[in-house]
Amino acid sequence: MADAIRLNLISGRTIQQGVAMEGGKEKPAYTEACGIIEIDPADFKKLGAYRNTNVLVTSEHGSVVVKAIEATQGPHPGLAYIPMGPWANAVVDPNTYGMGMPTFKGTPIQVSIATNEPVLSSVALVQKLVKE
Repeated sequence: MADAIRLNLISGRTIQQGVAMEGGKEKPAYTEACGIIEIDPADFKKLGAYRNTNVLVTSEHGSVVVKAIEATQGPHPGLAYIPMGPWANAVVDPNTYGMGMPTFKGTPIQVSIATNEPVLSSVALVQKLVKE
């Protein structure tokens, strides 16, 4: 069991994200679809965390609390996935290199257990990030 593990983060679109987005980004279904991080079972073991545990994801660009779930693709130890949205945006490099889209692939992150920290709704997260 480690206090934190280092992973490589990628992001992208998911069907669940698209369905939830159509229902409204302010709704709990959007948080449930996008306020997650998919990690490999081997990485759960290294971290000493159970599935559906809230974790703190930190990069050089920021940090965010999300729910850790078992990866739906894989196995891919060392690789993590957060669906595109405000939770991923909190930790990926905001530099768009003139293209208008941040780099959603290959962000080094650290993941640790977030004891007693909630996954914020999209609205609450954006409000928090604007204040920072």
